[in-house]
Amino acid sequence: MTRVAVLMGGISAEREVSLNTGAQVLAALREAGIDAQPIDVTQDLAGLIATLNAHRPDAVFNALHGRFGEDGCIQGVLDWLGIPYTHSGVRASSLAMDKIAAKAVFRAAGLPVARHVDLSPEDLEAADPMPRPYVVKPVQEGSSVGVAILREGDNRRASIAREWKHGRMMAEEFIPGRELTVAVMGDRALTVTEIATHLAFYDYEAKYADGGSRHALPAAVHDDVAQQAMEVALAAHRALGCRGVSRSDFRYDDTQGEPGRLVLLEVNTQPGMTRTSLLPEQAAHCGIPFPALCRWLVEEARCGA
Repeated sequence: MTRVAVLMGGISAEREVSLNTGAQVLAALREAGIDAQPIDVTQDLAGLIATLNAHRPDAVFNALHGRFGEDGCIQGVLDWLGIPYTHSGVRASSLAMDKIAAKAVFRAAGLPVARHVDLSPEDLEAADPMPRPYVVKPVQEGSSVGVAILREGDNRRASIAREWKHGRMMAEEFIPGRELTVAVMGDRALTVTEIATHLAFYDYEAKYADGGSRHALPAAVHDDVAQQAMEVALAAHRALGCRGVSRSDFRYDDTQGEPGRLVLLEVNTQPGMTRTSLLPEQAAHCGIPFPALCRWLVEEARCGA
């Protein structure tokens, strides 16, 4: 029987999300007949390495989110130890986690991206970096941590700048319209999901609070746009060098009618993996049950890029 260590928790702002993902994955792997054991990742890196060396699992299921879990750090540790792991390797993980670096890759590949400005909190406090509305976001966080939309009449700009605690900052043009996402599994884009929320935008609460969002799949969008979204998601996955699964997030501006403007926002190399998360929902829609999805990820696990 394959022995798998499920890494969960971590030390990022997304620790609780990761613990939820890890618990769901652990149960699914056991349901799929895999000997899976949890490892709660903390600040004690030496302890983690000792545990992995002592038990030497056949593979690691990386259920970590955020910094140190999906930015190439833990991937480098596992490469060093020679233990195969799920999801993307060091290069793709670090590129995808750095939104500005990822945009450069997407732009070079001819993919549609939003205008952005790299800035400091001091820059933001001094003046608007671009015409409103625009989005302020961390360069290297996930789950919409730290994201804010500044519209006309909003007086939060200086306070956001002074209270900033999320590392590097960027501003990005706000794209009106709808939120779409496409998961990629191997060399296949699964389907298009539209995400709707009653909140101001698809923020951390919308993603994880009960009733925070509603998912419609396949999304009710123009056929040409659905096809474009799936093609762009697969192209972005390949451009970054992702492996296993990824999820591409889009804004779709149909405010002037369909077909409208589709814009790639980012690629998530460690999508949420609860049974009701976006990737497992799309997989289930395509006939792939959650335990089978988790087992496939373990079968695809490897070291290196």
